[in-house]
Amino acid sequence: MQYLDFEKPLVELEDQIAELRKLGAEGADFSNEIDKLERRAQKLQREIFHELTPWQKVLLCRHPMRPYTLDYVERLFPDFLELHGDRGFADDAAIVGGLATFDGRSVLVVGHQKGRTTKENVRRNFAMPQPEGYRKARRLMEMAARFGLPILTFVDTPGAYPGIEAEERGQAAAIAESLESMARLPVPIVTTIIGEGGSGGALALAVANRVLMLEHSTYSVISPEGCASILWKDQGQVETAATQLRLTAQDLHRFGIIDAVLEEPAGGAHRDLDAAARAVGEAIRGFLEVLSPMTPEALRRDRYERFRRMGDFDVVDRNADRNAGRNAEERNKK
Repeated sequence: MQYLDFEKPLVELEDQIAELRKLGAEGADFSNEIDKLERRAQKLQREIFHELTPWQKVLLCRHPMRPYTLDYVERLFPDFLELHGDRGFADDAAIVGGLATFDGRSVLVVGHQKGRTTKENVRRNFAMPQPEGYRKARRLMEMAARFGLPILTFVDTPGAYPGIEAEERGQAAAIAESLESMARLPVPIVTTIIGEGGSGGALALAVANRVLMLEHSTYSVISPEGCASILWKDQGQVETAATQLRLTAQDLHRFGIIDAVLEEPAGGAHRDLDAAARAVGEAIRGFLEVLSPMTPEALRRDRYERFRRMGDFDVVDRNADRNAGRNAEERNKK
């Protein structure tokens, strides 16, 4: 297990517990001491993870042991059949997709995929898709629509790859075409943000009827590092940027950007992959039950209206405000 800096007090307790268990295996009885330390560790864990700052949540959503798309696929879609290629240039390993069954029903699963090792991360380009990755995803989603299959997407990317070669092959167009395609698909689409949701690279798989987020995931137009670089030209401002971006699941649910926040196991999803997968599966199951009876036109309209509601606000008549202010000043003078 790898730990983040803010977890260090918890790590010390867990190390003590592990040492006592090791000694207990040799014949000594430390059960009472272990019970006390476990209760202290559980209490400390609740305190730490109940008060995480936005920047700490950014670090947690990037945790190297956090479950990725294929970890959820393994637990929720055991008969997953991966499909490859965009039929135009290449197969992009930063996005995985394929057919599977969920509760006995055929579905399409598409998601970003990071690597556990340096070699695998290089192969998957650190989950930053090239244009062919988005074209592959679009091809698979349009195939699912032809067969009337619900689409389940999993988002976990710092953003689309910004390299020159990606721009030369039409990165912006590939993302835009994915957005357009998802907006008009006549089947239910449920998106789950399981880690980082970065910029258009995330949105390209998230034009859905329902968008869910694990509680320690993030979703934003830009990374805190990028925001700090642009606004303050100072990487020391990343914590401020993370706070100002309102990128946490709790903020986004309050703003109506996402539809549900999924509780993670104590200490984060990486502490119990099976429990995290069960929570995701139950949420997807519930939303599919609501969406499946809807007609194709109703699904498209539902998706359209969902995104039209974002950023809705009451227009303030500033002239009326100014006039009211002047009238109040005049009354005060009198």
